[in-house]
Amino acid sequence: MTIGETASAVLGRHSEQTALLVASAAAPQTFVRSLGPRSLADQAVVTGVVTALSYAATVATQDALTSVVSAWTSASGRTEVRPALLVVNAAAVPLGLGLSRALPIREDERALRSLLRQSAWRSAVTGLAGVLVIGGDWAAASIDRRLGLDGRLSRFPLAIPLGALAAAVIEWQRRRGVEDDGPVSPTPGAMVALGSMGAGLGVTGAVAALAIGEERLASTLGGALASRLPGSPLTWRLSGHAVVLSVVGGVTSVLWGQAMQRIERATTSDAAVFEGGDDSSLVMTTCSGSDASLVRWEGMGREGRRHALTAVHPRPLAQRPAGVPDLSIPTVTGMSAVAEPVQVYVGLDNAPTPRARAELALAEMDRTSAWDRSLIMLTSPTGTGYVNYCAVAAAQYLTRGDVATVTLQYSKRPSPLSLGMIDDAREQNRLLWSMIAERMRDLPNERRPKVVLFGESLGAHTSQDVFLHWGTLGLRALGIERALWVGTPYSSGWMHEVVRGGRADTDDELVAVVNDIGQIEAMPVERRRLLRYVMVSHDNDGVTKFGTDLLLRQPAWLKGPRSPIVEVPPYSPRGLPPSMRWRPITTFFQLLIDMKNAQTPGVYQASRHDYRPDLTRFVNEVYGLGATEDQLARVERALALREEARERLFEGPTPAVPPEGS
Repeated sequence: MTIGETASAVLGRHSEQTALLVASAAAPQTFVRSLGPRSLADQAVVTGVVTALSYAATVATQDALTSVVSAWTSASGRTEVRPALLVVNAAAVPLGLGLSRALPIREDERALRSLLRQSAWRSAVTGLAGVLVIGGDWAAASIDRRLGLDGRLSRFPLAIPLGALAAAVIEWQRRRGVEDDGPVSPTPGAMVALGSMGAGLGVTGAVAALAIGEERLASTLGGALASRLPGSPLTWRLSGHAVVLSVVGGVTSVLWGQAMQRIERATTSDAAVFEGGDDSSLVMTTCSGSDASLVRWEGMGREGRRHALTAVHPRPLAQRPAGVPDLSIPTVTGMSAVAEPVQVYVGLDNAPTPRARAELALAEMDRTSAWDRSLIMLTSPTGTGYVNYCAVAAAQYLTRGDVATVTLQYSKRPSPLSLGMIDDAREQNRLLWSMIAERMRDLPNERRPKVVLFGESLGAHTSQDVFLHWGTLGLRALGIERALWVGTPYSSGWMHEVVRGGRADTDDELVAVVNDIGQIEAMPVERRRLLRYVMVSHDNDGVTKFGTDLLLRQPAWLKGPRSPIVEVPPYSPRGLPPSMRWRPITTFFQLLIDMKNAQTPGVYQASRHDYRPDLTRFVNEVYGLGATEDQLARVERALALREEARERLFEGPTPAVPPEGS
């Protein structure tokens, strides 16, 4: 074996051992609590992916450091690389830390700055791990010589116990001075933790197997090309990688397109909700999709049709299924209806272009006399076109029917798959709302209704995006007096702009972000009176916390000391776990799982991404409807019953006729 080959082997082994140490140190940290509990499968994914990526990132970084060692030893004619390896790794620690601290986090920083800071930090961590590996190797070799073990100890992968020791030190440091998290979900037992770790190793192995398979295919293809065509083997090996990844990308694109088509077919299917098939005959005439409507029932999509069927009725129906309570306006509120609620909903297939859909919505508002209602509630739906039934029903009950809701669908896919349609939704909403503002200016002051906004989840993002770079001034310019958003995704640019404060186009007194209605009720009277635009974001909702920038920088909501979590029933718990800390790769995947779990359907409870029980009081407070405590309690009970009936209608056996007011 030549000196060069020996040096190459030493450097290659060092990169692998350093990466193994960092991955071993990262694995235990994946079990630290985040926003919510994780199942064994969830934990396995987090542990496996974080471990694999930590290994890969460290190998890449250590390879960059060893390239410096190779250049140094080649230039100096040295044959022993270990001293140079120690120097380079040791130097990477202060240099990396110094550069990362020279680039403090800015709220509005560009991705390049974040990437430079994270790369510097990764270099420092890799350098420190490299020094530990070198030290461990020297210690093992010394013990081998003294005890005559013939190198057996040196062959043992010391990186794993060194990584476990590093993880223990990190955990001890993390727990110092940290308060108890407060009420928590049961901590997984030792067997569950072991099971998660084992499953995580399986995920890591699967990721590694895919990487090895891609490497073998690319190498085989590159070798075949190099033997027949001019060029270096390295060039053709890289070409092999490009071909393999292109084929994988092409197959993935085809499968993705087919999956999206299946999803869109499901969300536009005209399956009847009630026996008899013609659901449109059951819709009130003041709702889109009715027999009198300008909006075709068939083009409204599944969520649009369900939206029409769940309008609150102004008077009891003569026929209801046995066991389903009467939930009409008089029965729930104890007072007669002022008007029939108006629900304008234009589906993506009801008109070919955004302008045509906006014009159809205006025509439908004219047909239903929406301008005669005291409240016009502009709603932006989630990805599939879903509008929160509780928000709409709460407004209909609290105004006793004197409200018109207006909605334009912009996608047929679930919200996570509709992120590419935010721009289309923004422009469509802006067009319609500008046209409505123009019509409102033509109305006499005494006949002019109050215009408010509502958006949930991606619907909150797409409605806020209309006012991006406009602050609160944009809302007032379009005549939108009040707005309520629940579960605003972390990716909303407008949300970050107004929350950060200090903008000339934003009146900070008009905006609030809260976990529950109790926080508004605790505000000073004048502050509460001035509120116009409110974002309700549960502290344990992963949707409101997850963003891709978690990979590169610490978010503002994870900075500084935190008080323990406080239970405030019937509201969602307040606060974040004090023990929670930002880790570049770990926190990203923990929050990705938290976001996924937050959207899992569950019981009717204010927590995570479920805001249904919150909505009655927030609709009343933010829209200034002035309901009494008795009226609020009545509506809250009715909404809980409506949700039970809705789940039976849409998820259970098909009933013969609709329940009243559902």
